[in-house]
Parts: sequence; structure tokens; C-alpha cells
Amino acid sequence: MSEGTGRWTAADMPGQSGRTIVITGASSGVGFETARLFAAKGADVVLACRDHGRARRAMERIAADVPGARVEELSLDLASLTSVRAAAAELRSRHPRIDVLINNAGVMWAPKGTTDDGFETHFGTNHIGHFAFTGLVLDLLLPVAGSRVVVVSSPAHRAGRIDFDDLRFDQRYRPIAAYNRSKLANSLFALMLQAKLAQAGAGTITVAAHPGGARTELNRTMPLLFRGKSWGLARPITHPAAIGALSLARAAADPAIAGGSYVGPGGWREFTGYPALLTPSERARDRELQQRLWQESEQLTGVSYHFPAAVA
Repeated sequence: MSEGTGRWTAADMPGQSGRTIVITGASSGVGFETARLFAAKGADVVLACRDHGRARRAMERIAADVPGARVEELSLDLASLTSVRAAAAELRSRHPRIDVLINNAGVMWAPKGTTDDGFETHFGTNHIGHFAFTGLVLDLLLPVAGSRVVVVSSPAHRAGRIDFDDLRFDQRYRPIAAYNRSKLANSLFALMLQAKLAQAGAGTITVAAHPGGARTELNRTMPLLFRGKSWGLARPITHPAAIGALSLARAAADPAIAGGSYVGPGGWREFTGYPALLTPSERARDRELQQRLWQESEQLTGVSYHFPAAVA
């Protein structure tokens, strides 16, 4: 913790030279700020993004702020399993190992729609895409000492419910409920993956994290009273994206963080503040629900996870 403040800040982040960090959705907002933090600490940073132009501009901004930054782009559209598979193959061709995968990209409060593969937009992008991508590159992490998967959730996971009979959300669709469901799925996935890694005796760990009420472009589909750069009426319970990124950075880089931890802002209702250790909801900790989601996700994606042989 930074001396005299009791806060975990960028000053507490260890050097990252020689480490490869992959961040999804890193062209703007919290993902971008997290990428900039790691670049400043000497890491090789891979911006896994859907929009090529935005990714290139993000790289230019980081290069301007961090002389000598080692940053590259990876084309990844989490709403397409074809793109997910191609991105995983491309990443494997470039890097024989990665140290940290931060599953950050997502959508929030989007109108009713589906991904390329027919999944409800929030569930398909926020959970299914990341589940598949993680499974396809996990073997790049497993041999690496101190490697981590960081899954970005939200305080909204506490209100989430998963109806396995209506994963497309055809019945009574509401954007906020769809978002909450996807964030619960993120938390369930993180805890189940950690359990499987621990059972395997793997050195890789999984940590869930969230940036709180970070002021980013995610509010573009929210009600008018909360839109815009000021975040309107929500501004008092939000903070800059750079502060929100500290929670992701701590989850990814603080050696004191254990597998299965949940890191997020320590302020009012987890919306603002510096990163602290939190407790996920009781529903997120439900092992039967974790296992059911895992099984469904493997079937829906066709991606099976392979852990060290010692597991069996």
C-alpha cells in the first residue's frame, strides 16, 4: 500500500518487464487505462480489440505517454466464436507464453439482440466469448509461474439471475437484467475456473475484479439521464476510468492476491474508491450453479478446458 494513504495505487504495482499481458477491450475506458499502466511498468501488452482503428489510436496514445512502450494489437470480436478462434490461433502464433489474461471487454444495457452465433448480446459477448477465448489460450498460461486470469465482473452480479431455460432472454427482455445475468456468469466462471485450477495443482490462478462506477463509454446505451461524458445524475457515484483500472491492475499484479479473490473499489456499494478485497454474492459462490454454467458453456461453445495431467 502507498505509504501514508493505505491505498493500493500504481506506485504499488511491481515491475512487469519480461511479462506478456493480454487485455480484451483495451482500446478505451478501463481496458485502455489498464493497458497503459502495464506498459508503463515495462510489460509487453496485447490489446485484444474488435475495432482496428480504435486499437491503433489506443496504441499511439500509449506510445505517446510511455516512451518505448511495447504494445501490439490483436483482432478479437467476442460476439463471434469464429473471431474468438482466429484470435486465439493468432495469439498462439505470436506468443509461446502469456503471463496474464484480463477478460475486460463487454457491453452494458444494450437493446435486445444476438451475437453472430445466436446468443443474447450480453451473455454472448461478456461471458460466452471470454469463456471460449480463455479455454483456447489457457495452455499458454499454465506453464508460466505466477500467471493469472482476471475476469471482470460488476457489482451488478449481485442482482443477476440465470434462467437456463431461456438463455436467449426471449421472455420479458430487459437490458439491465440481461447485463446483470452476464456479470453473474462472469463471477461464476471465475470461481469455477479457480476451483479447477486449484484441483489440478496448477500455478495459474483466477481472480475476479471490477472497476466500480468508472466513467467510460459503457453508458452510451443507458437512459438519457445517465449518458454523456459527465454521466449525468450518476456522476456522484462514479470515478475516472484510471481509478477503476487500479482494481484490475491489482487483481492482475499484486503478489498478495490469492486465487479466487474478488477485487474492486472499497467505497460506497463498491462504486468508487481504491481497490480492496471484496466478497462475491452468495449466488456467485454456489458451486452447483458454477458447475451448471460451466457445462452449458462448454456445450454452447464447443470449447473444452484441458488442465495438467496431474488433475486426474
